[in-house]
Amino acid sequence: MSKTILITGAGSGFGKGAAIGMARNGHSIIATTQVSSQVTPLREEVAALGLKNVRVERLDLTDPYDIKQAQGWDFDVLWNNAGMGEAGPVWEIPIELVRKNYEVNVFLPLVLTQGVVQRWVREGKRGKVVFTSSMGGLFTPANWGTYVSTKHALESIAEALQQELAPYGIKIQTINPGAYYTGYNETMADNPFRWLDDSKNFTKRADLRKGFDDFFATPEGKMDPKEMIDRMIEVVPADIGRFRNVVPKVIEDMLKEHQLRAWENQI
Repeated sequence: MSKTILITGAGSGFGKGAAIGMARNGHSIIATTQVSSQVTPLREEVAALGLKNVRVERLDLTDPYDIKQAQGWDFDVLWNNAGMGEAGPVWEIPIELVRKNYEVNVFLPLVLTQGVVQRWVREGKRGKVVFTSSMGGLFTPANWGTYVSTKHALESIAEALQQELAPYGIKIQTINPGAYYTGYNETMADNPFRWLDDSKNFTKRADLRKGFDDFFATPEGKMDPKEMIDRMIEVVPADIGRFRNVVPKVIEDMLKEHQLRAWENQI
């Protein structure tokens, strides 16, 4: 059954790829971008692809007027996909960067979601909300703690929403990608170097850079995003499925093992 799907963060990466894929499958897409300069190029791209069922709009979550406007649009699925990330050692990262990461990844998507689901409840609409979480929503590697803690928060919010909104027929899901090569993680890894100072910080720039580079050089750090996009195209419009959707399977298995080992973790 065809759905109308609002996607945040559809200007690039997973959101853009899945928006095009779901439109090709017959769904009506409201693809939103944070940056105004992304709107026209995306409109031109979907027009060139012959996708008349894609509407491209700006939705900057930091702009309350953008949020209010989006909350009034008519759609069946809200996919909270937009996000950003701050990396670096948690014990040294400037607190204002932690606050900013929570604002963009947790508080503002929750503002958008609250307005949408409250309207749905008033109208008796049985909609669906999807959150792009992360493999990092289920474990915490060193030097990624700020970003993945925002995804841990989304996991809790989504789990609470699933229970709270079930009586109203509103479905909730998370999608938990592994480290796919979209440029998102690589750019995030650059962020600490705008504040990390060898003359002031205990963590040295060269050591942190080597740790990031070593990870991105592994197969697990540079996976083809097509696999994840194909799965998103299936999950987001679906009426049934898992609450949590980790891709690929090898990462799902790793996370399950990690969570079991956590019970035996020693100080």
